[in-house]
Amino acid sequence: MRVLGIESSCDETGVALYDTEAGLLAHALFSQVALHAEYGGVVPELASRDHIRRLVPLTREVLKVSGRCFSDVDAIAYTQGPGLAGALLTGCAFATGLASALDVPVLPVHHLEGHLLSPMLAPDPPEFPFIALLVSGGHTQLLRVAGIGRYELLGETLDDAAGEAFDKTAKLLGLAYPGGAALSILARQGSPGRFTLPRPLRDSGDFCFSFAGLKTAARTLICAEDATGKAVAEEEKAVFRADVARAFQEAVVEVLTRKALAAMRACGVYRLVVAGGVGANWALRQSLTLAVEGEFGENGGRVHYPELEFCTDNGAMIAFAGAMRFLHGAPPQKAGAFSARPRWDLREA
Repeated sequence: MRVLGIESSCDETGVALYDTEAGLLAHALFSQVALHAEYGGVVPELASRDHIRRLVPLTREVLKVSGRCFSDVDAIAYTQGPGLAGALLTGCAFATGLASALDVPVLPVHHLEGHLLSPMLAPDPPEFPFIALLVSGGHTQLLRVAGIGRYELLGETLDDAAGEAFDKTAKLLGLAYPGGAALSILARQGSPGRFTLPRPLRDSGDFCFSFAGLKTAARTLICAEDATGKAVAEEEKAVFRADVARAFQEAVVEVLTRKALAAMRACGVYRLVVAGGVGANWALRQSLTLAVEGEFGENGGRVHYPELEFCTDNGAMIAFAGAMRFLHGAPPQKAGAFSARPRWDLREA
């Protein structure tokens, strides 16, 4: 079975073709970073219009690279939610229209389920059950995953997601949009220990997160430095910014690591899957790998990450999730149906 996957939930247009026997045949992605950089964040209307421009050429590219044609497509999966309403609707309209023309079923997919299953596209995929840490610009969640469609939410963020806090703090440091990745690069140059920022909810005894206060603490530190009024050389300013970035990243990584390990202990599950854009962060990967192997290594403890190209939004994860849902009995949607779900709890998927 060959499934064409369509991703258009935010500011990246992704298309992929997945074969349940041969694996991923081809995928293509267009990022709108340059389009939104001028505004310092995603402009929903511009995102929707750009998806419209990109979907057809990306689909043709995927079919050409895979050596397949439209008649070889058996089903079309698309991101139904959560995400930006207009952006979701463009992908939904394209997927359902194409499915109707090809007379194939449509498979609506939950965006977070795509991220959750993306490590299974790797050559050595994780086995069920596992604990999943979903960390992105819009979500930070811990789940126990028993199988396809069997997700138990253990805890989630009460305010800002980790990726959102990264982006906001990066903006405070004067870094260009999107700032999360830039902050991570800057943190490599920082000195550990110069500044200590709070670790919100680190010892709360549950699996919830909160990063809004950490962002505020970083803002207070930056504003205090600016308020001194001292003439500071550019080189010294650069060192200060790098040290703040290092302190901020260390705080986020420590909280995520502590909570993930606590969830593994509580559930008696020693496999951890990390997915979402923040899953590409070098410090988080280093911390989680060392912690899991150090504590659970004798029990076969291991951390699974998506390939770096599949950490951010992409069509491959949507095609794969749609195929898995179909194989596990999820009913397809009629090609004439048309719906998007900007707000959608994963437990309802």
